[in-house]
Amino acid sequence: MASKKTTKKAVRKTAKKNETTTEIKSPLTERQLLKAIPPRAALKKFDGKFERRIPLSKAVSDSKAVVSRDKTGNWLNVEMDASQLGVHAFPKGPELTPIARPRRKKGERPEFREYKGFLPDHLSLQPSPGKLDRDLIAKPRIHGMVKLKRGNNEPTTIFSPDNRYLFQDTAYPWCTTGRVDTPAGQASGTMVGPRHLLTCSHAIQWKSDGTAGWVKFTPSYFDGSAPFGEAWGTRVYFYNKVDGSDGLSRDEEQYDYVVVVLDRRMGDTTGWMGGRSWSDDWDDEPYWRHIGYPGDLASGQRPSYQRDISMDGSFWDREAHTRIFHQGDVWPGQSGGSFFAWWSGENYPSVVAVQSGQNSDENIASGGSDMIDIIIKARNEHP
Repeated sequence: MASKKTTKKAVRKTAKKNETTTEIKSPLTERQLLKAIPPRAALKKFDGKFERRIPLSKAVSDSKAVVSRDKTGNWLNVEMDASQLGVHAFPKGPELTPIARPRRKKGERPEFREYKGFLPDHLSLQPSPGKLDRDLIAKPRIHGMVKLKRGNNEPTTIFSPDNRYLFQDTAYPWCTTGRVDTPAGQASGTMVGPRHLLTCSHAIQWKSDGTAGWVKFTPSYFDGSAPFGEAWGTRVYFYNKVDGSDGLSRDEEQYDYVVVVLDRRMGDTTGWMGGRSWSDDWDDEPYWRHIGYPGDLASGQRPSYQRDISMDGSFWDREAHTRIFHQGDVWPGQSGGSFFAWWSGENYPSVVAVQSGQNSDENIASGGSDMIDIIIKARNEHP
């Protein structure tokens, strides 16, 4: 019996004989990329300003920043100048006070110690915490020993050797990627337009009342630093409300992406990646790169990068909405991170899919021409 890959190639070869299609250009390999697009310094200085939105409960540490309260009264808009663009700023670490270990004689028992607590009169007392309201509950995406539905997949795994490495680079295009935070947990995402964020659907909190929970995006997030500020989602474009709490079905993996419209045109500062429909002509070629925020390497606090990943579009899915199999190294937190490559004659990379799930043999990304269509629709309707 013919193997899956042999059958797939034979079917594709027959289809090409019967159809006249546009030539699909292949991405650049790493060697071709470095030859075609050498690094360059910025062509001019950034002469504008950008804002960070900080909750009123959080102190503003930069005394030079221009601070104003937004229209809702719940946030401080902190205006940052050009010198702070793309620069990681970290809070000062605490001072250390080393304590010597007490010396005791053999068999000597330590003195019993205690100190009292304090209940202020202005606070109520509740010996047992109440449960969350139903719409605040975020279902888990990491299931441990929980048995998944038959045929469903868990989000992401590592295949030895682990080829990821952490990085701290705010140059383009790395500044187009960042960390996504929602009530459902932490994920990864990529700017694909002036105010348009691409991430996975299973990272969104889909509420029972038909709404979605808040979404925050921080490009180039690193150890809590936000060198380009943060933005918040105002609208979500989606095909499928993917619920990853019981694993991911085939249908969910085919549409495990959303486009989030942000509350400001962050892309004017960070730039954004292009996008391309997936083509099975690229099967088994190591063109692809991936960026995400893995929970295992730095608890989701630092981005990781991997290149030279081979991908294989599902034989059973249409290229319009397809699962794309690979053995790139991904872990929860990297979900929603883009798979991208560079093409000849273009000074920007293009996204073809986002990380979705995994089974025991391979990881699974979600992409296809439908993903590009939804990006274009969001950009046209909310420029």
